[in-house]
Amino acid sequence: MPRISAFYGIVITMYWETGGQHHAAHFHATYGEHEASIGIEPLVVLDGSLPVRALGHVMEWAALHEQELRDNWQRVIERTALASIEPLA
Repeated sequence: MPRISAFYGIVITMYWETGGQHHAAHFHATYGEHEASIGIEPLVVLDGSLPVRALGHVMEWAALHEQELRDNWQRVIERTALASIEPLA
């Protein structure tokens, strides 16, 4: 999975799904043994879970970078290289 950002021990990834099937625009957040799929529009947990504090950081970061996430999702559809996104400061 291409890593697009990382902060506070949280790794953000987005990847091309096999079989040409694309679900709603989303990214993956991993924190230790926890993982969640987060929808981009709207920002909502689609699957999995993260500890409350980690999820708060992820949602704050995603709200700040919504356009960049949408742009990367377009790259997923086009199967082109993803852009890195600045971490949460």
